[in-house]
Amino acid sequence: MKNTFKYIALSVAVLIGAASCEKFLDRPSEDSYNSSNFYQDEQQCIQGVNYLYNSPWYDVIRGFYRVGECFSGNYYMGSSPYLQFTVNGSDKELRDMSSSLWAVNANAITVYNRLKQTSGIDKDVLEMCEGEALVWKAFAYFFLVRSFGDVPIVHDMSAMLASNDYNTVYKAPKAQVYEYIVMLLDKAKELLPKKVANKDGRIDYYSAEALQAKVYLQKAGVSGQLNQEDLDKAAELAKDVIENSGRELLEVYSDNFRMQNNKNLEALISWHWDASAQPWTAQNSFQSDLGMNGFDEFGDVWGQWNGPSIALADQFGVSATQDPATRSDVDTRRKATMMLAGDTYDYFWTTNGGFDYLRFFYDDNYGPSGTTNASDKSMNSPTGAACVKFLYGDGNDHMAALGVSAGRMAYGLSTHILRLADVYLIYCEAKLHGPGSTTTDADACRYYNAIRNRAIPGAVSAKTSITFEEVFKERNLELAMEGDRWYDYVRVGYYNPDFAVADIQAQRRNAWLGSLNDVYKAYYENGVWDASAITYNTDEFTPTADAIKAKLAALPFPSEDVVYNPNLEADPQEFDLSTIKF
Repeated sequence: MKNTFKYIALSVAVLIGAASCEKFLDRPSEDSYNSSNFYQDEQQCIQGVNYLYNSPWYDVIRGFYRVGECFSGNYYMGSSPYLQFTVNGSDKELRDMSSSLWAVNANAITVYNRLKQTSGIDKDVLEMCEGEALVWKAFAYFFLVRSFGDVPIVHDMSAMLASNDYNTVYKAPKAQVYEYIVMLLDKAKELLPKKVANKDGRIDYYSAEALQAKVYLQKAGVSGQLNQEDLDKAAELAKDVIENSGRELLEVYSDNFRMQNNKNLEALISWHWDASAQPWTAQNSFQSDLGMNGFDEFGDVWGQWNGPSIALADQFGVSATQDPATRSDVDTRRKATMMLAGDTYDYFWTTNGGFDYLRFFYDDNYGPSGTTNASDKSMNSPTGAACVKFLYGDGNDHMAALGVSAGRMAYGLSTHILRLADVYLIYCEAKLHGPGSTTTDADACRYYNAIRNRAIPGAVSAKTSITFEEVFKERNLELAMEGDRWYDYVRVGYYNPDFAVADIQAQRRNAWLGSLNDVYKAYYENGVWDASAITYNTDEFTPTADAIKAKLAALPFPSEDVVYNPNLEADPQEFDLSTIKF
């Protein structure tokens, strides 16, 4: 891990010196400072934590949807090794993701240690900042253990760098890594305030508790058998968040992903990006990878050749081959997640009267912020669909929502990585006992019904019992394209890998054959829908059971990390958790 730790050491030095770059709180007026002359008052302590909400996470972005959504079958990327389960340690996006997660780990504990050395600051403010740093460290480790399995426990990166032990460290068993995450969150909860109905976008006690509920659910099966105590703890923590935090589900599902709702009552933990900040890594650039060419006016969007998968459309019960006029499309989350022919959006291109998916391709005079469309005038998605989540729109949309300009690969749309809706479904799954199980728990049914009623207003009857399979599917419908689905499979794969394999192999993960562009264009120009020539490609690729199980167990470490630390290929060694000090 030598290269990774060199990157981390550099990032600690640079980012501590740029600690106020994130602007979701007011930025102090100082233009230059470093860790020795910063943290001098309450506002500086708060600002000193802010960059943990964005900059060290930046290189996670591409791994976020490749691992979370492409592996899981929700996102189509052609010959991508994430789609075909062939990713190896030389993969750039995997390497960047790993480095970024270790950078979060290093930066979070560096900030925490610096705050611990600070005196003369209001105790409540100081402890709040310390708790936020520990939650970010815990979330980084949560990504690491779910992705790479057994990983080293590095509590204090500075101490390890000083001792020159970074190329000899051993992995710890993933069960212990989960225990370590629980310890981090226990300490964070001691420090963080309980903010009822928190609207400021910052992590608080209930944010940490919600993450801990998710951790307990994930680790419940890590031994190969479901642990009832872990399930009970997950349910207990989730229920406390749901009933006592003052958080609420937003009335309209799609409102979760709008810039004006960057800080809202459903979001528990979010990456808060800054379009104009320095360093470069403080900004959001999801739209560039996931949007369609020409979606904004900055010439920085190139995701037109990929798209949400046929498998995801199947989950929603729709198809790109269906006539939009007769398509049965009752779940409002579908349109908020993936665009299909016939879809329009009043929250994109607002100065143009909204965004029309088909007009975008076939009207030369229709473009972002009133400009001529810069796309290549054809629908190139092999699945016929385009992403919606993580798109902010055009420059006018950005200015109207945030009061600042977007830039090239620089947007201010927050990324919510833990929402209250997830916590509802964590409770539901914790009251079940894996595939094939059913629960009549009243709260589980109530939470499940609340999720469904928002998605399909007035069109679903209340359920008095729910199955694991229903909850597992509901998690995908609710959270698709939010970077989490693969980790659902990892969780179940701990104790029932055959279920995960069967579910993945049953997906339609490939592309449509024939020209959907011709179908879409004819429909736009003359209202005639004829998709009879469009067929599903059954010959392209189906991942093998062995390949799926291997990736469920662990993704490969970056090759250069293994070169500099061969111990990463050795069996894990027990870690003495009693040595962890806060």
